[in-house]
Amino acid sequence: MKQIFLLLAVTIGVVACHRPMHVAQVNSELIMVDSTLEAIQDTTYLQHLAPIKEDLERQLNVAIGYAPEMMTVRQPECNMLNWASDALFAMAQKRYPSQVDMAVVNIGGMRCEWAVGDITRRHIFELMPFDNELVVLTMKGESILQLCQACINRGGEGVAGLRIKARDGKLLSATINGKAVVPSAYYIVATSDYLSQGNDGLTPLRQHEELWRSEEKIRDLYIEYVQEVKTVQAKVDGRMDIK
Repeated sequence: MKQIFLLLAVTIGVVACHRPMHVAQVNSELIMVDSTLEAIQDTTYLQHLAPIKEDLERQLNVAIGYAPEMMTVRQPECNMLNWASDALFAMAQKRYPSQVDMAVVNIGGMRCEWAVGDITRRHIFELMPFDNELVVLTMKGESILQLCQACINRGGEGVAGLRIKARDGKLLSATINGKAVVPSAYYIVATSDYLSQGNDGLTPLRQHEELWRSEEKIRDLYIEYVQEVKTVQAKVDGRMDIK
């Protein structure tokens, strides 16, 4: 059982002008923090919050789409990662004022799997309980190639618009829109503000030359996307071909 010593009073004696202060006396009392305190707690705030909680629960449980197959999370590639990156890619193309070439999400950000059936707002919150926001980066091809190698080193991540082929830990090819990545060219990359800082081992994303902020949470964009397309589905198509 935890015990908390609560300092009730400290009496300080002040001796003469310009002289240092000294603690003259310290009084304390031992208060047990246990179930006996429940009888004196004020629970009226719970009554005021109850209607708000009920309305929130109702909104979270409304079906906004349907998954005809189980959405799983695994490396190097899976339908959940592909869906998440495709959804981010599509929403970034709607928000960003010019062309977006690719999108990147991390498997560490996928916090659950979805069974066959209705998809609700709650499913989206469970998948991504974070407040990460969509950002769009301008990056050189040489940094994209380094990003590809980082994805390989991590065993696979979620990408859209980009296809990677690797064998024995080495990058063999990387294409964007069906064309080989050119080291000197510039590409537009949609991702999260979290990953843009090089987190989760995707350090090449820090090498962006420009950054555009949507100021919209990716979670909210996923909800909007599901409401638009209704069917939550993605195929494993070899975009992360790592062996």
